[in-house]
Amino acid sequence: MSITRPSSSEYAPYYETYIQLVNEDDLLLALKRIAKIWNDLVSGIPEEKLNYCYAEGKWSIKEVLIHLTDSERVFAYRALRFARNDKTELSGFNENIWVPESNATERSLDSLIKEHNNVRGASISLFESFTDEISLRSGSANGKEISVRALGYIICGHELHHLRVIQERYL
Repeated sequence: MSITRPSSSEYAPYYETYIQLVNEDDLLLALKRIAKIWNDLVSGIPEEKLNYCYAEGKWSIKEVLIHLTDSERVFAYRALRFARNDKTELSGFNENIWVPESNATERSLDSLIKEHNNVRGASISLFESFTDEISLRSGSANGKEISVRALGYIICGHELHHLRVIQERYL
């Protein structure tokens, strides 16, 4: 079974830029491929670059990495809630508050990689458990209706977006 690309009616227009970055029409393949891209890029970053910020007020590479892990947790949690037919409105989250509280700059790259890989493994297991019918379920998060499968594609596209920023502005 594969979870196919969502239609534009399954998510807010804001997420279109993320979803369009994902080449695969199979979410599980995308989650696995992008995990490899993430690991290859991140494991090659020199230690002296990890706390570098390309501009005043921007996050360091370590902070971007923890933001990706935190965001994946939130999007996967939303997918789980909606997959289980929970229609409770879910609130947004403020990454600009979360990142400074993450202690990312004090952590080792190995610990950030391990955490991300663990979260990605859990996300893959979660999405593997969904049937086609379940992947089409939806709910409201941050005031916007969104489907389970759209959340999976957003995990992938959001990560690809930030990996591109790391490549262009940090390395």
